[in-house]
Amino acid sequence: MDDLLRVLKALAEPTRLRLLNLCARAELTVSELALLLGQSQPRISRHLKLLYQAGILDRHREGSWVYFRLASGGVGLSVASVLVSSMPEEDPTVKLDITRLHSLLDERAQKATEYFNDNATNWHSIRSLHAEDKDVEKILLELLSGRDFQSLLDMGTGTGRLLELFSPSVSSLVGVDSSSEMLKVARSNLERQGIRNCKLRQEDVRQLRIQSDFFDVATVYQVLHFIENPAEVVCEAARVLKSTGRLIVVDFEEHDMENLRAEHSHRWLGFKTETVIGWMDEAGFTKIDHYALAGRELTVGIWMGQKTKP
Repeated sequence: MDDLLRVLKALAEPTRLRLLNLCARAELTVSELALLLGQSQPRISRHLKLLYQAGILDRHREGSWVYFRLASGGVGLSVASVLVSSMPEEDPTVKLDITRLHSLLDERAQKATEYFNDNATNWHSIRSLHAEDKDVEKILLELLSGRDFQSLLDMGTGTGRLLELFSPSVSSLVGVDSSSEMLKVARSNLERQGIRNCKLRQEDVRQLRIQSDFFDVATVYQVLHFIENPAEVVCEAARVLKSTGRLIVVDFEEHDMENLRAEHSHRWLGFKTETVIGWMDEAGFTKIDHYALAGRELTVGIWMGQKTKP
């Protein structure tokens, strides 16, 4: 009863209702919300603090920015969901807020597209050397099909493509990446698709600020060849997975294309299958399956193991 009263009190104010309606539609910063509502940042911050303390909004820091979105559970989510669905969209204030939000999201998408285009030449030059992404994704979908997975962590999410891929079949997804620019691209992609069950966080995949034994599945897609000590990432994945969780690693198998070091900052020229299996075995994974997709010059390896050891 106390939690419910706290939520109702927090929402019984016009500005906070407007903030709720906006944060239910997108992850937004204090400065963005201040711009959308035409109010000062200190005032918006005070309202957001009350909504956060009441369990109505979640917040997370991404570099120097703090993002707010609708809470992922609890009484706050239950009450807020009813209120948002009851919000009169024909109301002039609500209509103006949503119109401004669409303009802001369009601007975000434009900036994300510009960043992606600036780097697309490098990415496409590598993609032309290995198996097509759609073939890799087909195997990934088959590996997880028919299984009841509620939560997934994508470590090094990049553009958020794996979140898009698995969002219809997994209830709750989190993508982490160390690059704030890549997270902007991912956020824009997810918003464009209308995907609501994904969260994005700026994190170091070697040392996550995530509790242990939390996720059903973890994916590490084309990340390990950039990492000085890839075994650290595998061990960290094992830590955040539940006792029977699954880890899927996708990366290049061993190759001799030295130019990828200088031109694309690859730390490793792919990996031997037994090396990846050794890391996974040492981290507590067994029943490790391996698949290989040969391309023009690079072979993509897929390794999936089940966590069965502490």
